[in-house]
Amino acid sequence: MMRTIDDLKVAGRRVLVRADLNVPLDGTRITDDTRIRASLPTLCALAVRGARVIVCAHLGRPGGVPDLRYSLAPVAGRLGELLGRQVTLADDVTGPSARAVVAALRPGDVAMLQNLRFDPGETSKDDAERSEFASRLASLADVYVSDGFGVVHRKHASVYDVARRLPHAAGYLVAAETTALARLAEDIQRPYVVVLGGAKTADKLGVVGAMLSRADRILIGGAMAFTFLAAQGYAVGSSLVERGQIEAVRGYLDRSRRDGAEIVLPVDVVVATRRAADVPHKVVSTDAIPEGWMGVDIGPDTAALFARQLAGAETVLWNGPMGVFELAPFAAGTQSVAQALAGSSAYTVVGGGDTTAAIRALGFAASEFGYVSTGGGASLEYLQGKTLPGLAVLEDSAVIRA
Repeated sequence: MMRTIDDLKVAGRRVLVRADLNVPLDGTRITDDTRIRASLPTLCALAVRGARVIVCAHLGRPGGVPDLRYSLAPVAGRLGELLGRQVTLADDVTGPSARAVVAALRPGDVAMLQNLRFDPGETSKDDAERSEFASRLASLADVYVSDGFGVVHRKHASVYDVARRLPHAAGYLVAAETTALARLAEDIQRPYVVVLGGAKTADKLGVVGAMLSRADRILIGGAMAFTFLAAQGYAVGSSLVERGQIEAVRGYLDRSRRDGAEIVLPVDVVVATRRAADVPHKVVSTDAIPEGWMGVDIGPDTAALFARQLAGAETVLWNGPMGVFELAPFAAGTQSVAQALAGSSAYTVVGGGDTTAAIRALGFAASEFGYVSTGGGASLEYLQGKTLPGLAVLEDSAVIRA
């Protein structure tokens, strides 16, 4: 049984909150603060209840050493603006600055530790190294709250080991994510349609395999569609194809034809000579992609086909854009799917960082969908039925001291 922060006594106590604040940056400018906003309900609730709140998170991949390019300073600044109070950022993770910042906290204050990944112990696969860092981190707090759903699939010190050392509970975001995703695994209203896109075919193949026995239809667009088309023998020009996955894809196509969910692939695509907004592009049938051209979006006939497939759905999972939405000429396919789902009566879960960035960039509000997940890879692993270390540890009430 997973406890939430409502089950904790936090007044006056030091509460370490593991958040997912890995936001996109342009230099020091945050280009999308969705993840920071998602952390607000938990942080505000703890502060109002008189906790001394210590936020910890990672940003990018600094490789276990301090690197100012990955400082959490922009994140602390933006969080302070959203909270309407100062958020003091420590100069280190568990060193003298962190201890001084924590010691100065008063009930209701919020502070932030420097990037967790500045310490090699955070992501170490060596249990002893990770354990040593976790003990230092846990020594800063009395209570641990897990609220970064996007990292619960990682067996990292701040996600797994610290929870074993302190009384712990899930924050509101982790609780909401697990509730939303559970409906896709345990309480499916049919027809259930899964829409998969984006470029990372290997990351999503496991989802295709799992959904063949759960969903009614799987619509595949984005760059990953070209691996499926190549598996069927189509020439795909210079489109992105994961050649190492073609045999696995053929297996899924065979399963679909025999007894699984129907896999629906594009019938036309937008192709261009390269990924740029100002290059020649055109719509072609999927069996007529020219040599030297690459697919950059689903075509209008496919967009209409996908919209029809979604029209009668009662449950929808969408993960991955349909094309290079960042470039206006190639955003129509993603726009079409979003429009088909916005305001739909179906229970719709939108997941993946690129997908949430796309709907925001295209002018859609999160409230137009059933649930917008921050989970990314964690969501996909959850839906495949994998054990997520950061969730499993929250269900264990035992606390060790090390």
